[in-house]
Amino acid sequence: MPSVVKINVLTVPAEQREVLERRFASRAGSVEGSDGFEWFELLRPVEGTDQYLVYTRWRSEEDFQNWMNGPMKAAHQGGGEGGERPKPAASGSTLWSFEVVQQASPK
Repeated sequence: MPSVVKINVLTVPAEQREVLERRFASRAGSVEGSDGFEWFELLRPVEGTDQYLVYTRWRSEEDFQNWMNGPMKAAHQGGGEGGERPKPAASGSTLWSFEVVQQASPK
C-alpha cells in the first residue's frame, strides 16, 4: 500500500509569517511519535504567493485520520491561559491529499 501525503495550504499574511513559524517551532515533536507518521516539512513561500505548505507523509490514510482525530484534535482544542485560544496566523487553509506512486532518494 502506498504512503499518503497531506499538504495543508495555509494563506498567511506577511505580518503573520513570524507568528506562524514560531508556533510550528514550539510544536516541534508533536507529530513525530504518531503511529504511521513518516515525514514533515513546513515550506515558506519565496516569491509570488502568501501560501505556506505544511507537508506531512503517512504510512496510510488510516494513520493520518487517527492522528487528526486524536493528538491533532486535542492540540487544536486546547487553549492558552484562561482557556483562550490565540488568533490563527493563517487567514485560510486547504488540504490536498496524494498517494505516493514514485519516489527516489540519493544513491
